[in-house]
Amino acid sequence: MSTDSMPRPKSNTPVVTTPEMLTGSGAILRSLENLGIKDVFGLPGGAIMPFYDELMASTAIRHILVRHEQGAGHAAEGYASSSGKVGVAIATSGPGATNLVTAIADAYMDSVPLIAITGQVFSTSMGTDAFQEVDIVGITMPSTKHSFLVTKPEDVPATLAAAYHIATTGRPGPVLVDVTKDCQQKRAPFIWPPKVDLPGYRPVVKAHGRQVQAAAQLLAEAERPVFYVGGGVIRANASDELFELAERVGAPLVTTLMARGAFPDSNTLNLGMPGMHGTVPAVLALQEADLVISLGARFDDRVTGKPSEFAPLAKIVHVDIDPAEIGKIRMADVPIVGDAKDVIVDLSAAFAEASIATKPDYTGWWVRLNELKKQYPLGYTLPDDGLLSPQQVIQRIGEMSGPEAVYASGVGQHQMWAAQFIKYERPNAWLNSGGAGTMGYGVPAAMGAKVANPDRVVWAIDGDGCFQMTNQELATCTINDIPIKVAIINNSSLGMVRQWQTLFYDGRHSFTDLNTGHGTVMIPDFVKLADAYGCLAIRVTKPEEVDAAIQLALDTNDRPVVIDFIVSRDAMVWPMVPQGLSNSSVQYARDHAPEWEED
Repeated sequence: MSTDSMPRPKSNTPVVTTPEMLTGSGAILRSLENLGIKDVFGLPGGAIMPFYDELMASTAIRHILVRHEQGAGHAAEGYASSSGKVGVAIATSGPGATNLVTAIADAYMDSVPLIAITGQVFSTSMGTDAFQEVDIVGITMPSTKHSFLVTKPEDVPATLAAAYHIATTGRPGPVLVDVTKDCQQKRAPFIWPPKVDLPGYRPVVKAHGRQVQAAAQLLAEAERPVFYVGGGVIRANASDELFELAERVGAPLVTTLMARGAFPDSNTLNLGMPGMHGTVPAVLALQEADLVISLGARFDDRVTGKPSEFAPLAKIVHVDIDPAEIGKIRMADVPIVGDAKDVIVDLSAAFAEASIATKPDYTGWWVRLNELKKQYPLGYTLPDDGLLSPQQVIQRIGEMSGPEAVYASGVGQHQMWAAQFIKYERPNAWLNSGGAGTMGYGVPAAMGAKVANPDRVVWAIDGDGCFQMTNQELATCTINDIPIKVAIINNSSLGMVRQWQTLFYDGRHSFTDLNTGHGTVMIPDFVKLADAYGCLAIRVTKPEEVDAAIQLALDTNDRPVVIDFIVSRDAMVWPMVPQGLSNSSVQYARDHAPEWEED
């Protein structure tokens, strides 16, 4: 028998281990490793330099050096939103930290789990207007779930454990951890907390059973129900449960801009996207419904239109993990606070029981909805100026890349077209800035998504305006072997602003021409710019060139690809509900509104 397998003598003497002494910087690194973080995005500076000195020696964590801190934040968002993991962004104090604020606010609006780590000046210098001193905790407090200031190295492990816990539980969101430079330099015993205990932070996960039963009874009794599915379903990883519920009930559903892919577009129960640029069947289904069951949605103004006239005939069941959202815009007849995944499972079981005694009949409802589907299909007209149709370009990208790809967009017309004309069959395939509407989100978010999903095709569908805000991250992609594909939908203007100017400001296109596209000086020349960044650069001006360019991009995986699609600047996003009007005013195309049934 080997000595290793022999029974060892028992001892009543407790084993005492001396905690390892680490600098605050070492504690940050060790904490990230303990939390399972594999990838971080950042840019060093004076106040965060001690941590970067530690990070250099790490073999467990990959650091990706961005070219702008906003890029780090959006990359962390894309990483998180495409994978369900936590994104981490790192910056120095002062302007480094403030450059992260846009991404932090973006993550807050869209419930993205994000940890932002910033360096801060010496604690002894705080409050003196020291070089690169900014109160980033104060600045970010309204747009984070929580903001921490750490001044002692012994507090680092518990703080980062708490930050991770807060970012990932309840309604996900960003957490800021600001660490002073002297904290990073000093040493203390590294003690990892056995558990995170945060008095006052107790997210409700399990919903009240009676509320779920009441919702199920309303669903069984309703004649015109609609499931209003929001991004919370994706954040809760509840798509499978939603599919089971929808199939069991047989009622229609709509998927918001943030929920595209939460339920397959190919399923006939899915009416598409609701809201300002939603499909006519989705918009009018909500308007004509007698019951709206909101799952992880927040009744955003871009969905409701004029709130007082939204779904005027409907009772409202509102399911959300954040109690602050319930009743904020529309009073709920049945409020349900809980995790979407758990609530959907419970609701499905409760409906099965309720429908035994009360047999639901949605036949007449589906007759009406199918008429709307047939009469108002989602489509577009080809431009008459000989330039490319942006809708057609985006549709072909989706068709040729398939549902397993990831699509990140900027903000504006191209965002709406990408939401409309790409068919989404799975969650986490569609990334965009929904709540904040952040131009410049697309390229760095795609970069982060590709880091998280190296085996997937990842597209950034961007506008010529958005692209110019964060295209420097193409350098990051090339140097770090992150071969994303970028489609610039180049209409030489701030397209959505121009559309509103055309429709509501008598065609006065005030300061929206960017001079990047057809018939202009093309400054910058996107092909030359992309080539300078080490990308494969392509320009497409003719319809017959579209497929070949997309295929070349799909076949090229040794570097990023940028395709400059020269599209018509007169193309508009339809359908459309003008801002401030009732959704019943939805226009299928310009000067073409569907009939509205008052009863």
